[in-house]
Amino acid sequence: MKFSGSGRRLWTAAIPCMTFLLLSTNAAFGSGGGVEVIPDKTIIVQIVNFIVLIFLLNIILYKPIRSVLIQRQEKINGLEQSIESCTKDVVEKEDAFAAGIREARSKGVKEKELLLAAAAEEEEKIIQEINEKAQANLSEIRKKIEKEAEGVRVSLSKEVSGFADAIGQKILGRAI
Repeated sequence: MKFSGSGRRLWTAAIPCMTFLLLSTNAAFGSGGGVEVIPDKTIIVQIVNFIVLIFLLNIILYKPIRSVLIQRQEKINGLEQSIESCTKDVVEKEDAFAAGIREARSKGVKEKELLLAAAAEEEEKIIQEINEKAQANLSEIRKKIEKEAEGVRVSLSKEVSGFADAIGQKILGRAI
């Protein structure tokens, strides 16, 4: 252990005091036999010894342990705060992500509706063009049919008298 400053001064003063206290207490109990408590000048030495021991233990043992405990508590508090901030960040990012997804979905739905509307308009245009072409083709076909019908009517009207004579001969069984 390395001590500097006031710690070194305490050790230099404490070692002779503890040596004196140990020697004085051994002399008091060296007589053997039963334990007899007689208050005398050693009680003052023991009180001083106790006070010095408390002081030294406070400096050597308790303060370092307290400082380690305080550092540990500060570290735990710091970690708890970082956990809370990370949790808040995660919640904020999840909310932002969910909002982004909702926004993207709404944009997608709007674009889909616009595309469906444009497709419906295009479909109507195509159907209208097909109907116009069909009407034009139908009118051409009707004109062709009318021309052919007129041509057949003219050719049949020339042959009607011949068909009428042939039918009449077959019905009557003789020439008309």
